[in-house]
Amino acid sequence: MLKFLSKVRIEFNAFDPRTAACMEFLAQCNARKAKESNPACQLVVKRRTDDHPPQITVTFVNGVEEVIDATTTSAQDVRKMILEKGQMLETEQMFKDAGESWPVIIPEEELHQRAPGTKPRKAEDKKM
Repeated sequence: MLKFLSKVRIEFNAFDPRTAACMEFLAQCNARKAKESNPACQLVVKRRTDDHPPQITVTFVNGVEEVIDATTTSAQDVRKMILEKGQMLETEQMFKDAGESWPVIIPEEELHQRAPGTKPRKAEDKKM
């Protein structure tokens, strides 16, 4: 999960009952496997004393920053979002490395083309 990120910032008040997602996500970030996937990823924890809602801010390796409200988002949903966006980054990089433009633009007429047919099955094949 961390391999797609350059920075993770987790902010919460320890006495706020809404910090569960922050604490769980922090534990996931500190897991050995996560740290090994990207040792250069900076992990910042800010313990707040005010009533600011818990939040997780992630910065992707391409510089895009995403601020997540941890009061309404579970740690699993945060992880899922990071993995989905990370896969998109990998796909984008793969196209760029191959010299292709990104995003891929599919002409409208190609979207409505029928797929080529398949061979009809022989009578002997249908009996099996």
